[in-house]
Amino acid sequence: DDLLRMAEAARPFAAVIDPDDERLLRPGEMPARIAQIAAEGGWQIRPDPGVIARCIFESLALKYRQTIERLERVSGLKIGTVHVVGGGSNNRLLCQMAADACGRPVVAGPVEATAIGNLIVQAMALGLISTLEQARDVVRRSVALETYEPKSTHEWDKAVHIAQRSGA
Repeated sequence: DDLLRMAEAARPFAAVIDPDDERLLRPGEMPARIAQIAAEGGWQIRPDPGVIARCIFESLALKYRQTIERLERVSGLKIGTVHVVGGGSNNRLLCQMAADACGRPVVAGPVEATAIGNLIVQAMALGLISTLEQARDVVRRSVALETYEPKSTHEWDKAVHIAQRSGA
C-alpha cells in the first residue's frame, strides 16, 4: 500500500520503458536498471521507489494497449473488456491505468485464477459443469470481481505517441 501511494503521488509519465526488455529478467538492482533503460530512451528519472513503480505500472498499461490493438488487427475481432487475474488484480492503480490506457473496462480478479481454473477443469471432467458459459458463471458467482471503467483516456493517447518516439 505504501508503494502504491508513492506511485500515485509521483509525476505521471515521467518515463516509459518496454516492460519486455530482457535486462529486466535478471535479478538485482532493478530501480537503477529501470532508470538506465529509461535514460536510454531519453527519459531522466531518479531511482525513487514511487517514481520507478509508476514507471512500471504505466509501461505495463501501455504494453497492454499495444498488445490488445495488435490482437484486434490480427484477429479482426474487437476486444471489449480486459481481464486482469492473479496478483496483479489486487493492484487498483495498475487496473485503473490499464482501463484508461486501453479505453476499455478492466475486470480484476480472481486473484487465485490458477487454482480456480484447475477446479473448474476438474468439475468439467467429472461432468459437474458441462459448458464454458456454466464455468464462467460459477466463477462469477464464487469470487469478488472489481470493474474499473476508463476515465482519462486522452492523457494515455498522448502518452502512446510520446512512448513510441522514445522506442518504448
